[in-house]
Amino acid sequence: MTWPKIAVAVCMVVFLAGSSFAWDAKNRPPLAKNRNPEAAMWLSIAHPGLGEWYNAGWGGWGNCNQRTFWMGLIPGYGWPGYLQVKSAINAKRNGTW
Repeated sequence: MTWPKIAVAVCMVVFLAGSSFAWDAKNRPPLAKNRNPEAAMWLSIAHPGLGEWYNAGWGGWGNCNQRTFWMGLIPGYGWPGYLQVKSAINAKRNGTW
């Protein structure tokens, strides 16, 4: 991979992460009906934030907990780590975030 491609990829990740934090956290998405709490737990074990997104009914990025999702990429804290366990417990309790 060449340096210009790497620079573009890094800029895209920084832009997406920055724009995702701008979403208003006061508008918590409602819990979708007929959601399996164990499936949500396993999704959060796969990657922090996915279980809560599943509980919110998937949909667009507005239903995803951006901070949990992006911080889940931090090795040792997000996956595998503390945030993964915290997200799985929250998803099991039918939390959206």
